[in-house]
Amino acid sequence: METIIFPTSPMIGFLSANRPMTQCFQPKHKRFTVVSVLTPSTSTNNLKTEATSSYNINIDTTTSKTIYKDTWFDQVAIDYLSKAVQDTTGMKNEKSGYESLVIAAGAVFKNFDPIQQRQLVVKALQSAIPRPISFLIKTMLPPSKFSREYFATFTTIFFPWLVGPCEVIESEFEGRIERNVVHVKKCRFLESTNCAGMCTNLCKIPSQEFIKSSFGVPFNMVPNYEDMSCDMIFGQNPPTLQDDPAFKQPCYKLCNVKHKHDTSCVAKPLEYIDQYRD
Repeated sequence: METIIFPTSPMIGFLSANRPMTQCFQPKHKRFTVVSVLTPSTSTNNLKTEATSSYNINIDTTTSKTIYKDTWFDQVAIDYLSKAVQDTTGMKNEKSGYESLVIAAGAVFKNFDPIQQRQLVVKALQSAIPRPISFLIKTMLPPSKFSREYFATFTTIFFPWLVGPCEVIESEFEGRIERNVVHVKKCRFLESTNCAGMCTNLCKIPSQEFIKSSFGVPFNMVPNYEDMSCDMIFGQNPPTLQDDPAFKQPCYKLCNVKHKHDTSCVAKPLEYIDQYRD
């Protein structure tokens, strides 16, 4: 078990070749890309809520807030992603841990329009995972039942620190049963932000585009705003933005960012094109 650290200098620019380059901030120093090898996160084993000590018990999303006890691996991963977002936007904050990531994401949401928000997050994700690594994974794992199930399993092992407790579940794919869906029991990011717009523009859409473009696997995220759960479906193309139910969700009354209960924080310009889809 080990952690491999690659020194990288992130490329700043739009990921898609079909998109024009726009000006943004170039960090002056090198960052280190951390690739964890066979070092699973143990967030789910240290998870508690104010109402119960076991995360397997149903959580009332309206009355209790999940409390995480992040491991050293979780903290390294959280700080690294937060720094990637801050370096991409040029907007720093002095917080640490998951709070730092939420504040960095909130700064993106407040200061950029929906298209720019998605593009900046995609750039931050790619700066966190060097192109040679994503190209190697894409080459070694072309679309198949094995790759879809592999990505689903990998997500549940290495990303509970980001999304919360999750598990692999079965779904029907082209007439066959596959274990290609990650079910997030209660999304940590959504619970921390309480904002449907941040969920769609800073998580759902960028993740769908990043995974498809970097690893060649269609990917659809289906958030449930009633209980804050989410299904991540590997191998499924997402619907167009105009047809996606996630964009019809009004923001929460207690939204931590917009403080108003309407659909403005998930509104999208009509000229936006679904470039992440086939």
